[in-house]
Amino acid sequence: MRPLVEQYRLGDGRKLNLLAHGRVVNLAAADGHPGAVMDVSFALQALCVEELVKRRGELAPGVLQVSAAIDREVGRLKLAALGVEIDEPTAEQEHYRESWG
Repeated sequence: MRPLVEQYRLGDGRKLNLLAHGRVVNLAAADGHPGAVMDVSFALQALCVEELVKRRGELAPGVLQVSAAIDREVGRLKLAALGVEIDEPTAEQEHYRESWG
């Protein structure tokens, strides 16, 4: 069992895994340096709040997913800060990826 994972067996035999004592998992139980996790988390939060403000009145109340555009932008910025460049997939790689499902 990994650190910060507690397992409980239910009466019907199923198992319940409680992560990070029920705290915010991406901060409490992330692998790697917490600062490296937190900067991405905070960037996502900030850009999502900006998007919510810009689209006020357009979105239905509820839990919304982070848009793919914001997710990609945060990833691009993080990798750029680390000096990592992303190349474009080849046609063969795209075909393989599209075949998943």
